[in-house]
Amino acid sequence: MFLLALFILASQTVTGLPYHQRSVLWNTLAGIPISPRQEHATVALEDSVYILGGVVPDPSNTSIYLTTDLVQRYNIREDTWNTLASMPIALNHVNAATVDGKLYVLGALAVASDGAWRATTEASFVYDPSEDAWDVLGSIPIEHARGSASVGVHGTSVHLAGGMRILHAVQGGEQDTVDTVSIYDTLTDTWTSAPGAAAALPEGRNHACSAVVNQTFFVIGGRTEGQVNVKDTVFTLDLEDPAAGWSTRSSRMPTARGGLACGTVENAVYTFGGEGNPANGSKGVFDQVEKYDTLADRWTELAPMPTPVHGTYAAAVSNAIYVPGGGISIGGAAISTLQVLAV
Repeated sequence: MFLLALFILASQTVTGLPYHQRSVLWNTLAGIPISPRQEHATVALEDSVYILGGVVPDPSNTSIYLTTDLVQRYNIREDTWNTLASMPIALNHVNAATVDGKLYVLGALAVASDGAWRATTEASFVYDPSEDAWDVLGSIPIEHARGSASVGVHGTSVHLAGGMRILHAVQGGEQDTVDTVSIYDTLTDTWTSAPGAAAALPEGRNHACSAVVNQTFFVIGGRTEGQVNVKDTVFTLDLEDPAAGWSTRSSRMPTARGGLACGTVENAVYTFGGEGNPANGSKGVFDQVEKYDTLADRWTELAPMPTPVHGTYAAAVSNAIYVPGGGISIGGAAISTLQVLAV
């Protein structure tokens, strides 16, 4: 019933907007329980949206953020949340994907002894929703370990492009960026580098968003070192012929940004929010929503987010895209809000 209501609303127009900004509608749903959340992974599986790990405010000092192992599921039909079995270790900037009804964590950042968030080779496990249980997979080879990668699924393989190995979450702290492209085979629990010219992105990226449309892997926007070195590029890889290497689309995202989220409906990728906005004062967060027609290689601006965020992912189910949590100020300020766009 809830999805049907969303589709009916999506067919209405928002008056007062230019024509190209109509035919979409935002709504706010039941918020994330227990704690505000950001730098978590978001994936969809059947009629549910899952959020994994990330950072949450310390209850005793909300200016301090703690990395969490918390996993929560949002039931779309019931507009309710429940807490699931925790991940084996606490992680942020989680790389996650769903393959054959299971949920995979394939790299992330964890708190190191020096307090920095560093890539860990132990962030490799799989969740079975039917049993509410995690199984630990083989360790990630050090050359493939990172968080904040762009993730795309092709058959039973998961592709990871770019990412970062260190984020020192203090003013001016060290951050890096990699251009590595890896493939994880869910059937054999093995990691390899992408073949030939696909083994590296045209330029390193972290905090980019990603999508797979018609067997093409898209890596959109993102940043290099630091929160303000944001990009507007669209890199693509043909997953049927990865050895041919990466291409750069001629049409660039209208608003360069990192820390953005995106969701895919049919042949279009919708991009949301992000970090590094000099026009937003001290908050530094984007409210932009831009639609990319992957077939026409064309961008369209849509109505902005009701609450601008960065540091989250989006998940599409049918004609709705869910954006849970995120930060409302550059660096931090996590929220519990679940925003949904019907398209």
